[in-house]
Amino acid sequence: MSTTPDAAPPAAAPPHDDDSARLAALGYESHFRRDMSLWANFSLGFTYLSPVVGIYALFAFSLATAGPPMLWALVIAGIGQLLVALVFGEIVSQYPVSGGIYPWARRLWGRRWAWMSGWIYLFALLATIASVSYGAGPYAASMLGFEPTATTTIGCALAVLLIATLINLSGTRWLSLAAIIGFSAELVGALVVGVWLLATERHHGLGVLFDGQGTGAGGSYAAAFLAASLIGIYQYYGFEACGDVAEEVRDPARRIPKAMRMTIYVGGAAATFITLALVLSVADFGAVISGKDADPVTTALTAAFGPTMVKVILGIVLISFVSCAMSLQAAASRLTYAYARDDMIVGSRILARFSAARHVPPYALLLAAVLPALLVIGSKVSADALTKIISFASLGIYLGFQMVVLAALRARLRGWRPSGPFTLGRWGLVVNAAALVYGVLAMINMSWPRTPDVPWYDNYIVPLGGAVVIVLGLVYMTVTRHYGRGDAPAGDAIPAKQGAGA
Repeated sequence: MSTTPDAAPPAAAPPHDDDSARLAALGYESHFRRDMSLWANFSLGFTYLSPVVGIYALFAFSLATAGPPMLWALVIAGIGQLLVALVFGEIVSQYPVSGGIYPWARRLWGRRWAWMSGWIYLFALLATIASVSYGAGPYAASMLGFEPTATTTIGCALAVLLIATLINLSGTRWLSLAAIIGFSAELVGALVVGVWLLATERHHGLGVLFDGQGTGAGGSYAAAFLAASLIGIYQYYGFEACGDVAEEVRDPARRIPKAMRMTIYVGGAAATFITLALVLSVADFGAVISGKDADPVTTALTAAFGPTMVKVILGIVLISFVSCAMSLQAAASRLTYAYARDDMIVGSRILARFSAARHVPPYALLLAAVLPALLVIGSKVSADALTKIISFASLGIYLGFQMVVLAALRARLRGWRPSGPFTLGRWGLVVNAAALVYGVLAMINMSWPRTPDVPWYDNYIVPLGGAVVIVLGLVYMTVTRHYGRGDAPAGDAIPAKQGAGA
C-alpha cells in the first residue's frame, strides 16, 4: 500500500467507509477530507474551463481571422471534448484516485507511460497557471486605475497567484466555497452581459454566423477557419480537474463523471452564448478584421455599459481569472502529490508531506505557485520567452489527455472492461476511438505553422515546445529511473493473461 513517506499521519478524516474501502482496494490510504460536494466539484471544473477567460482572451483573434462563423468552432470542439470527458468518466469511475491523468495512465498502461503523461501534463499546467495569472494583470490594472505597463501587469499577476495560493492552502472546504463563488459570479456575469448586449447593442442578425466577411480571401477559408478554431480548442479543458481531486469528493465514482459532463454542458453553453452576444454586438467587422479595432470586446462592453459599469464587469472578469488560477493550482498540486506519493519524482519526501490541520499537500501547492511566479517575473526580462513557454501549454494539456485516451483504447483492445458505476457499455470502443481521432486532429491544428514570415523556430514554436518537454522527460527518466520506484499498482487494468505493459 502506498503511503506518505516521512510524514506524520494527519488527523483522521471523517469516515466515508465505502469510499475509503474502495481506495484501499486500489492500493492507497488517503489523508484528504471528503468535503467537496458534486456542485463544488463541478464548479472546480467550470472555473478551470472558465468561459470568460477563454473567450475574452481569443475573441479578437478568432473574429479577425475567420469572421463570425468562428463561433461554430466552439460547437465542434465541445462535441470532441465531450467524447474525451466520457472516456475520462469511465476511467475515474473505476479508479477514483487523486492526481487524474498520472494514476489513470498508470493503471491503464504502466509506469513509464504514466510518468511521461504526468510530466507533460504538469509542465502544461504550470505554464497555464502563469498565462492565466499574467492575463489577469491588464484587467486588474484597468479596474484599479493603473496604467497596464509590464511592471504593473506582473505585480497584479503575482497578486492573483498569491490569492489563489492562499485559498488552496486553506483546505478543501474553502477551495470548494471559492469554486462555487467563482462559478456563480462567472455564470451570472456571462448571462447578464450576454443578455444586455443582445438587448441594447445587437447590430446583426443570425445570418452573419454563416458569412466570413471576406476573411480568407487571399487563400482558403478553411485554413482561416482552422486557425480561428483555436478559440474552441483552447476553451474546452478543465473537466479533468474534477478527477484530480477524487479523494476529496464523496462517492467519487458516481459524482465525478457527472461533474465532468456538467462542466462541458454548462461551460460550453455559457462560452457559446457570450460569443454569440459579442459577435452580434460588433458594429464594424471590417475594423476588427483590418486591425483598426484590436479589442472588440472592450469596445462592445463600453458601448453597452458605459465606462463606470465596465469597471464592474472587469471585476467579474478578474474573479474569473482568480478562480481559474485557483482551480489550475489545485489540479497541479494534486498531480504533484500523486507523483510524490508514489516516489516518482525528485523531492518526493517533501512534496508528499501533508498538512494535518488543512488536509492539503502544502509543498506541492507551493510548487504550483512558485514556478508559475518565476515564469511571470521572467517576463520582465523577456516577454517573448514567456510567450514561447506558454505556447506549449495547450498542446501539452491535449497531449496529456490523448496519452490517457490512447492508453484506454489500447487497454480495451487487450481486454479491459470498465467496471466502475459509470460505463459507456457497447459504445465505449467507438467513443474512445472517436475521442482519439478528435484529439490528434486538434493537436495537429494547434501545431500547424501559420507565420511563414517569422524565423522557422518561431513558426514551429508549439511542436518545438512539446518536443523539448518530451526530450527533457526522457533524459530525466533515463538518468533517475524514478518511474520504477514505488509499489503502487501499474498496468493492472489489462487482464493478466494479456500482459501489462511497461
